[in-house]
Amino acid sequence: MIRSPIITVMTDAVMKAARSLKRDFGELEALQVSLKGPGDFVSIADKKAEKVLRETLEKARPGYGFVLEEGGVVEGTDTTHRWHVDPLDGTTNFLHGIPHFAVSVGLERQGQIVAGVIYDPIKDELFVAEKGAGAYLNNRRIRVSARRDLSSTVIATGIPHLGKSGHATFIKELASVMVRTAGVRRMGAAALDIAYVACGRYDAYWERGLQSWDIAGGLILLREAGGFIADADGGDDVLGKGSIVCGNEIVQRELLGVLRAAGG
Repeated sequence: MIRSPIITVMTDAVMKAARSLKRDFGELEALQVSLKGPGDFVSIADKKAEKVLRETLEKARPGYGFVLEEGGVVEGTDTTHRWHVDPLDGTTNFLHGIPHFAVSVGLERQGQIVAGVIYDPIKDELFVAEKGAGAYLNNRRIRVSARRDLSSTVIATGIPHLGKSGHATFIKELASVMVRTAGVRRMGAAALDIAYVACGRYDAYWERGLQSWDIAGGLILLREAGGFIADADGGDDVLGKGSIVCGNEIVQRELLGVLRAAGG
């Protein structure tokens, strides 16, 4: 596995945050008796994990900026580097006691994501990647799937929920995708969706309405695993537009064509 200084820093930070989340996840059952408690608890757990991440990363790399889910944009004295941090990707899963969530950190250097770490504390799966050094899951090199026929693929997605726009567009896209594939999955954690494409569990993934911290850690992971990435319009402004269509070269291209034909 990659053991560069920057990956070591990032891995140390996500592991510390994950220990806190795993302890808090174990307390959820007791909180389910309260209608008010779980939501408040998740907010506290989220902020606590983000505090651990920020403090650990700041200590290791003073001056780097941040794009934080809870804390917003923090300008650093080093304007060429900033961290994109999601302390709890899959908050709704966490709240409902569903053991599928992750801590995700991506490092941006001069406008380009160059390193990413995603950790699933329940399954103890650590995904890491650095530009030019490959992508790994728990010390094992990973690659995107080699499937070429869309009809044999399993595709991941995210469904817009209450309070989000794009419901009508999603319904049209889903209708087009599900009749052409072996299955569509919605697991509720964007970082892990991308990581699963990177290691070949999913063949492709698409979603709209994302934030940079949702996907930054996964972008370099997917590229280093041989994947292809575009925004939903087929361009390369994934972080700016907050949409993603990714997979191996052939499936990603075909999926993008299906989504376009659906009028998305």
